[in-house]
Amino acid sequence: MSQPAYKRILLKISGEVLAGEQSFGIDSRMIDYIASEIAEVAAMGVEVAVVIGGGNIFRGLDAADGGMERASADYMGMLATMLNALALQNALEKRDVVTRVQSAIEMRQLAEGYIRRRAIRHLEKKRVVIFAAGTGNPYFSTDTAAALRAMEIGAEIILKGTKVSGIYDDDPMKNPRATKYTKLSFLTVIDKRLKVMDSTAISLCMDHNLPIIVFNVKEKGNIKRIVQGEQLGTLVTDEAAPA
Repeated sequence: MSQPAYKRILLKISGEVLAGEQSFGIDSRMIDYIASEIAEVAAMGVEVAVVIGGGNIFRGLDAADGGMERASADYMGMLATMLNALALQNALEKRDVVTRVQSAIEMRQLAEGYIRRRAIRHLEKKRVVIFAAGTGNPYFSTDTAAALRAMEIGAEIILKGTKVSGIYDDDPMKNPRATKYTKLSFLTVIDKRLKVMDSTAISLCMDHNLPIIVFNVKEKGNIKRIVQGEQLGTLVTDEAAPA
């Protein structure tokens, strides 16, 4: 087997992906599938950290739009990420993958509190670390949490797993003629307001030159292919490139 292209990665998975074909909740088959994909990469010796959203259970922004106070809504969203994190931990441990869940909000009975050096030590011991509860602060998305944690642990790249095969100039689910980008600069993503991550997350990655690959996580073997150096999805870097 060829050497992995990356030693340490951060995988960002939206809560919506975990819902599978359902409109709400956790699809046991999907969580099992995601765990199998992560386990395969971890078996290669790659150090894997994961940030999971909670949109399949509760979306703070939607609740705030409905009249709920924004900070309270965001805290509820953070609790939803913990449910997803524990479900993924369970699925991974069924495959004998040693994991740790670290929460930005203290929940001693469920997870370790987030400590940067401890997280790095777990990764060095080849444990999969799942970061829950976002940044622990309202008004910040799990995309921003992914960018922040990736920089804190020294990840070489963020892999953002979505339902589509990359970044398009329009919604490919609605427009079959939408054009896919293979490579974009951070500035282009911001200027065109492309829906990759929120602007805070993109700005953090741009300031620290942390590349992002947006790819279809539902296609079996894609995480492994990327880790092995195959060009999939859309790469967002500091370097400008044509579509």
